[in-house]
Amino acid sequence: MSASTSSLGYGLGLRSAYYQQILEQSPAVDWFEVVSENFMVQGGKALYYLDAIAERYPLVMHGVSLSIGGPHALDPDYLQQLKALAERVRPAWISDHLCWSRGNAHQLHDLLPLPYTEESLSYVAGRVQQVQDVLQRPLVLENVSSYVRAAGDEFSEWEFLAALSAVSGCELLLDVNNVYVSSRNHGFDAWTFIEALPAHRIRQLHLAGHQDYGDYVIDTHDHPVSDPVWALYQRTLDHLGPVATLLERDDHFPPFEELLAELQKARELGEATLARRLECA
Repeated sequence: MSASTSSLGYGLGLRSAYYQQILEQSPAVDWFEVVSENFMVQGGKALYYLDAIAERYPLVMHGVSLSIGGPHALDPDYLQQLKALAERVRPAWISDHLCWSRGNAHQLHDLLPLPYTEESLSYVAGRVQQVQDVLQRPLVLENVSSYVRAAGDEFSEWEFLAALSAVSGCELLLDVNNVYVSSRNHGFDAWTFIEALPAHRIRQLHLAGHQDYGDYVIDTHDHPVSDPVWALYQRTLDHLGPVATLLERDDHFPPFEELLAELQKARELGEATLARRLECA
């Protein structure tokens, strides 16, 4: 099942802890986002649940190991497996992260920031085109949370994202939590980041939780969305209008009803934004 951006609405990350409840309860979730690598297998229970849920809900695919900015050649076997999975589930779109996550033959299991330079822009844009040529669709790239910067940066992260989208034709997944985390760690204004992105290129939003240690913030995806991130999300909606929004939780999984309640808050904020826009039209 596939869907357009405007019809998707509000989704959850598909996690194994909730498979059975989803099938038994058919919760009021508009769509689910799957971690691509979890289903790039030949068979087994994961694909059983994927197929069963795909019959009921639209899906999008979200990868964590493409390593679009890495120093190694893109893995052709990985790209073909990604394409095969897309043919199986017919996702509304396919996303990954603007980062590097592999050194030589080893996955580092982290999403590491790039140097934001002209050389890096040209390099990544070429690799994006390689991926898009295989998938025959735009790649959607997410901003990552970060804790260090390259000394030789020639762009801000938001300038780099905007330029990469313009040059390569990729679309953007705006993670509002990641913007907040990075803004706290690096001392920039989070709204400056969001406002500078090309609005017409933003395909999806992410919401997630983090841990705040005062002097620094760690992106953990294992807590509820914080009040400052909710406020930034509301401002983002006021700026962009409603955009397909996903609530992510990757650890410390709460009862499913708690996640649904948190997703409902995002839905209510989006519906209120839409109502205000219609009143002003």
